[in-house]
Amino acid sequence: MLRPMQPRSPYYFFVRDRLPLLQQRGLPVARVVDGFPHLTQEWAIPNNSVHAHGTTEMYRMTSFLDASAISWMSDQAVVADVFYFLNIYSHGKLPSHCDQRFLPCEIGCVRYSLQEGIMADFHHFIDSEVPPRGFRYHCQAASDATHKIPLSGFGLSSTCYPVVICELLKFAQPARNVWPRFYCKSDDRFRISWCLERMASVAGVDSSLELLTVEDLVIKLYQKKYQKEPSKTWVSRELDVVLWDFSSNTRCKWHEENDILCCALASCKKIAYCISKSLAGVYGVSLTAAHLPLKDCNSLGNTNLRRVILDAGRFQEMKAGGSGSDRHILSPSGVQELVPSGCDSPCDVKTSPYGTSTMRGRGVTRLLESTPDLSKSFSK
Repeated sequence: MLRPMQPRSPYYFFVRDRLPLLQQRGLPVARVVDGFPHLTQEWAIPNNSVHAHGTTEMYRMTSFLDASAISWMSDQAVVADVFYFLNIYSHGKLPSHCDQRFLPCEIGCVRYSLQEGIMADFHHFIDSEVPPRGFRYHCQAASDATHKIPLSGFGLSSTCYPVVICELLKFAQPARNVWPRFYCKSDDRFRISWCLERMASVAGVDSSLELLTVEDLVIKLYQKKYQKEPSKTWVSRELDVVLWDFSSNTRCKWHEENDILCCALASCKKIAYCISKSLAGVYGVSLTAAHLPLKDCNSLGNTNLRRVILDAGRFQEMKAGGSGSDRHILSPSGVQELVPSGCDSPCDVKTSPYGTSTMRGRGVTRLLESTPDLSKSFSK
């Protein structure tokens, strides 16, 4: 009987895919095993950049800046400054030994200022590269769990890398050869930067985009007005609210029609909504439909959103903590935070992204009891 074949290692397929490149260099590599000694160093480099056309260095399209790069001379300069909020979704994240760490499939960007609100938006579904051998299921499963963009056979994914990069640069409209700054959430920064550089290397674009974190931006905006910084935890919680997940004119058409929450364009717009809600009043800007969805904009002035506590255990801890002129608010981590009654600013303390009043009780039951119309609709 024939002995069963031993399973082949990832390094075997790595060398096999690069065998033609080794042969082009004139190396005597007729078989895969002949190439093993020549690629050990390349295999050991996790972020090596090699694409289908050969070995090349990636263009450094993005540069990481810290918060010290953000500054303004006056409040008027803050209000008039233009920000670009950017996000790029991928078909999952691949291991570090893969050349393709990400497969960009959707890009969203908005042009925003405190004075004008959202002035323009940019959105494309991207024609991704083929996943590395053995990772197709991994990529599709990651997509199904988030944005649900199909890995193949998706008619809207027709925009190639060069077109995406060129149109993004055109959308940014550099003034006097000075490129605007793009902002993204800190957790997304590595993915977005990698995708930009990958697309730039394929397109042959050599342009430097400044990529900063939106958390640093919000901290600097508060610091400019109050001379004190809010905590980064509070800022991150403010930006992670789900208040506008189902608001109209937030998601792209495809995600809206298919009722899918994860949308690159929506994530950018929600950043703008959060900044408008938190900071427009601070800088004396009147909210419009360009700052917030129309329904929220009309009701924000006289509506105090109530927070529903679904965790009865944490509510009991809060109730036992005491009462008085100060009120306790539970953070997502379960840590109680003391908020003085007369303080509306997050510069000294952390506050709840859903206002200052709380709804006590066992979550959904008390919510239905307090909203008769909603309760009737469920009973029907």
